[in-house]
Amino acid sequence: MSALTVDYSEGHGHEWDELVRIWEETDAPEGCKVEIIEGIITVSPAPANRHNSIAWKLQRQLAPAIPQDRGIYQTLAVAVPSRSGLYIPDLVVAPEAVVDEAPTEAHESENFVQAAAAELIVEITSKSTARHDRISKPAGYAHAGVPLYLLADRWAPGGPTVTLYGEPKNDVYRMLQAGKFGDEIHLPAPFDLLIDTGVFPVA
Repeated sequence: MSALTVDYSEGHGHEWDELVRIWEETDAPEGCKVEIIEGIITVSPAPANRHNSIAWKLQRQLAPAIPQDRGIYQTLAVAVPSRSGLYIPDLVVAPEAVVDEAPTEAHESENFVQAAAAELIVEITSKSTARHDRISKPAGYAHAGVPLYLLADRWAPGGPTVTLYGEPKNDVYRMLQAGKFGDEIHLPAPFDLLIDTGVFPVA
């Protein structure tokens, strides 16, 4: 199953609230991921076993390094309204208080948080979504000011790679570190953690 897209972008006159309403009402098969990417409702298939394994191995390594008032979330939707984006990253580190917050006029939905609240976002590429994980979504995360973006690219042309991005400015990140599966990646403060990618299964 490949990604399915439904175009509700600005060219069709739909505003952000309408996009969110359609996103919330999209009836996708169980396990599929429904996102808004550059104003387009995108439905992608459930991730493969090795994809899920990488997410878990990363979560297990991150857990000891985060403060008690932070959480690591695997299905948390994050919004970047100014880029018509609403993404579901593979992992998000964010304050528990933001996720636990009840909906208000300023925080209008219990189905997502603002991406700006995230301290680290992780994406693990799938065959059908690799382009979004490499280009569209990091532009959105950088635009929102997410300090760190970690990309585990199982489908990179030269073999599986892992890249850490930081120092967001406008819609662009600076590459902080890059390597292949098997290398260690250092997450800077507030994590100050070495991620061992040698435990990741190879695609």
